[in-house]
Amino acid sequence: MLNEVVVTERGPKVRVIASASTWMEGEALRELDVAADLPGILLCVGMPDLHPGKGGPVGAAFLSDGFLHPMLVGSDIGCGMGLWTTDLLARKARPDRIAAHMDGLDLPWDGDAGAFLGERGVAPTPHDGALGSPGRGNHFIEWQAIEEIHDGPALKALGITPERLCLLVHSGSRGLGESILRGVTERLGSAALPIGSEDAVAYLRGHDHAVRWAAANRELCARRALAAAGADGTGVLDVCHNRVAAAAFGGCSCWLHRKGAAPADCGAVVVPGSRGDLSYLVQPTLGRQDALWSLAHGAGRRIARGEARGKLRGRYKREDLRNTPFGGRVVCGEEALLWEEAPEAYKSAAGVVGDLVSAGLVQLIATLRPRVTFKTSEATRNETQRDDAWKRQRDASRAAKRGSERS
Repeated sequence: MLNEVVVTERGPKVRVIASASTWMEGEALRELDVAADLPGILLCVGMPDLHPGKGGPVGAAFLSDGFLHPMLVGSDIGCGMGLWTTDLLARKARPDRIAAHMDGLDLPWDGDAGAFLGERGVAPTPHDGALGSPGRGNHFIEWQAIEEIHDGPALKALGITPERLCLLVHSGSRGLGESILRGVTERLGSAALPIGSEDAVAYLRGHDHAVRWAAANRELCARRALAAAGADGTGVLDVCHNRVAAAAFGGCSCWLHRKGAAPADCGAVVVPGSRGDLSYLVQPTLGRQDALWSLAHGAGRRIARGEARGKLRGRYKREDLRNTPFGGRVVCGEEALLWEEAPEAYKSAAGVVGDLVSAGLVQLIATLRPRVTFKTSEATRNETQRDDAWKRQRDASRAAKRGSERS
């Protein structure tokens, strides 16, 4: 899986880690160059999954001194990947049967969101009606089987049994993170926040809350999927790829922003492929300051959402997009999303991870094969029901918050 990696120094503060065969969109590279000129930026590192984003490229890490840049974290603060091992035997699992039980996972949870968050030390928010749902876009809940083992002892150390299915959840802070970024941009636009300023302190307080909320959200997404399938599971890892945190660099106290970049200093990481591709469980190499202690967070988009349907039309029928090359099933009731998230809209995960391996950033532990991928409920008639239920829970959360503020 070795690629001939080229580390391109695009300037004194811009580095790209990718092989010559890895496709890079020019706009993403331009956005990386623009980010390097922001106040206090010391270094920008683009990963092989680099692609254009809003306010800055996705698939990159940014180091700054003296300033925070909320746009270089983005709106989905705390977004990340959570992996669970389950008690379902892969050889007995029937994708159609599992898929039938996943419908409804995007409907509001009927449990006590406030109590769930409180048990995890997370304060309630007006956005708690979305707790336990993956969200739209590239978020998902996916049942996976171990395809190939590259490092048996490392897999065992993680508590993963090869014969049993795993569950991967990709989700973030839902509307909470968006509200935090919007609160900054509506007042200050894309301006940098000086460290120690009231704006920076307020942003970090909201940011850290959203990171904790997002981790709780992934846990509840997994619990709901496990319960729906009649299974038990244990969390293996939870890795956040959209956040900012303090970092020591060259003897200075700096701030490391990651926007679609997985940390290489928090243990094992899953680099997911599209729903028609394998995912890769990897062990990062510690101490790689040259890569800003970061990795690719996924395969990375190759075709923009708005262009996917037009470019892929004629290749598939709608039902074709509900099946995977591995005999898996896709649960998605929104036709537009089926096209936007088609496997061909993404880069090859093998190529992206091959670049990481060749650059000495990771070692392979195992590959994972998708069996059932949940995006949205099949019953699109539930759209109104889902929206109404979210509004009810949102109003209840707001009322509860007002009551606690009065007391």
